[in-house]
Amino acid sequence: MSLSITPETRISELLEAYPGIEEQLIARVPRLAKLRNPVLRETVARVATIERAAHMGGLATRDLVLDLRRAAGQDNEPLVSSDAPAWLDPARVRLEIDADAMLATGEHPVGKVRQSMANLESGEILRLTSSFRPMPLIDLMQKGGAQVYSAETEPGRFATWFCRP
Repeated sequence: MSLSITPETRISELLEAYPGIEEQLIARVPRLAKLRNPVLRETVARVATIERAAHMGGLATRDLVLDLRRAAGQDNEPLVSSDAPAWLDPARVRLEIDADAMLATGEHPVGKVRQSMANLESGEILRLTSSFRPMPLIDLMQKGGAQVYSAETEPGRFATWFCRP
């Protein structure tokens, strides 16, 4: 089972898709050791998300997501494209969002990106900057019909452009 790991991913979904990740999750968030108890696993894992687990462990949500994505082998997912597409015209960028700033305040950028994209005209572009390639968001937006391009702009910094169809 392939599952894109995001802050909203439920612990039960994560452990079902990647059973071997349990010990790494518990090592990062010791309070989740109760997942080893089958009864508690049924209740806690079904309601808790990765974002909630990060808060329980005093971790930055993005750090826990990145760690879990690495453990699940999702850290080397390919770029949407290796060369900038013809539609990527800087003059058409209408909005810019800093994902790291949002995550630092506990807000996840998915909702903001989706809402902002709905307000763009066809052919207009939203630019998202982050310290990681937002693969689950890229997948989501592509499934919704958006054109997407992501590139590392400098070591550890990514820009992702979403163009409204």
